[in-house]
Amino acid sequence: MKSRITKRSQKSIIQATNDGFVNLTARLGLGADNQISQGHYAFGPFISRNRTELEAAYRSSWIVGQVVDTISEDMTRSGIDIESKLTPDQIKKLYRGLLTFRIWHQLCNALKWSRLYGGCLAVLIIDGQDFKTPLRMETIRKGQFKGLLVLDRWLVWPSLDNLITEMGVDLGMPKYYTVIGDSAALPNIKIHHSRCLRFDGIELPYYQKLAENLWGESVIERLLDRLVAFDSVTHGAAQLVFKAHLRGIGVKGLREALSIGGKAEEAIIKMFDYIRLLQSNEGLTLLDADDQFWTHQYTFTGLADMIIQAGQQLSGATGIPLVRLFGQSPAGLSSTGESDLRNYYDHVNKLQENQLRGPVETLLNVLSMSELGAPLPDDFDFTFNPLWLLDDKERADLAKTDSDSVSELYNDGIITHKMALKELKQASRTTGRFTNITDEDIERADDEFEKKGEFGMMGGGLPGLEGTDETGKRKQASRALDSITSPRRSWRKS
Repeated sequence: MKSRITKRSQKSIIQATNDGFVNLTARLGLGADNQISQGHYAFGPFISRNRTELEAAYRSSWIVGQVVDTISEDMTRSGIDIESKLTPDQIKKLYRGLLTFRIWHQLCNALKWSRLYGGCLAVLIIDGQDFKTPLRMETIRKGQFKGLLVLDRWLVWPSLDNLITEMGVDLGMPKYYTVIGDSAALPNIKIHHSRCLRFDGIELPYYQKLAENLWGESVIERLLDRLVAFDSVTHGAAQLVFKAHLRGIGVKGLREALSIGGKAEEAIIKMFDYIRLLQSNEGLTLLDADDQFWTHQYTFTGLADMIIQAGQQLSGATGIPLVRLFGQSPAGLSSTGESDLRNYYDHVNKLQENQLRGPVETLLNVLSMSELGAPLPDDFDFTFNPLWLLDDKERADLAKTDSDSVSELYNDGIITHKMALKELKQASRTTGRFTNITDEDIERADDEFEKKGEFGMMGGGLPGLEGTDETGKRKQASRALDSITSPRRSWRKS
């Protein structure tokens, strides 16, 4: 009796810790001994550790290929826009270096294998320098940089017993990586971490990262169940095609004939041979008067919805919209997938900032020393070019809106000549208009606000503007801005 009271007390304590709705009589809610309560998450199988299965999936499944390749290619396909006071010739050399050494292609491969395996390195190949020594930018001479070597996590051994102890973003990471002997390039070479651009898959908590030798998780691991479900649905639907039209024949005395065998069985087989022959040639079915013949046709109602739902779940698991993953618009009224694609491109830009900005900055510093023979200036910066490209009409409308806004602010005396030109030149990167504004035009422009009435306008205005009516001001401001963008005219300082 004492034992029963103890169990009952323990049971009541356990039930008291459950949060949310619970109805023990109806067996509703977690902890109510129902089927949902038995569900839980278990460790494994960890496919990130199974290189062979990951490679088999990548080579044989187009979905896995899309998941691995699409985001990597989108992150590297548009390049960057350099913003600096470097001369146009120097900036051109940097762009040419990115193309000559196939930097974007190699970065794309590094991102692919980091997503597939959970980690990857892109090693800086600098001629004449020891891979074991820390990288120092000032020691790089012109022409020494030779490109990148991509090594996935299975081609290098991280120094787990020798970690980075210096304060910084790499604190606690391996200090060296040793290339395995089977590698086609740099076998058994020890590489200092500063000479590596490291890319991880999905970030893991500390103890799970230890289990992966401080690498990340493959993106395939999380969506494996949705991937199996999608392949099962599509393969099952394909298999149903062979069963869409079934025919049956009822033969009187079939069982007895088969049990007797001999001539009787041969007669049955000969009869079906004649049926197949005549059906193939004339579409006739030859039967005895006592035999029966029927057909069964399968209807695919609801199967398409099931495939779409499986595809949508897979799209959600990968973070890639249907229009990009499958090349089809999502279901729904007035839905073209444009908003989904814009959101996806915003997500890709976030990944670029988080995963690519640091490596690209390092690469540009190395390229500057190797191609220009000097470090990058303090004002150097770059932005990733947008993936969403405007059509001609959208760019024209955007250019008109920008120029009208700048003209209005200038005419109201809120911004100066120089500020107006800077704004228009900045907008030219997106709109493709006002590209003829040069740095010399901006330097020659007036950098002070106009005083009231100096050009016959309230709050100042562009040189040569006259009149007091608003329409006249806008027309003359537009003509003045057009003259700014003409290569045959230069800016007149007031």
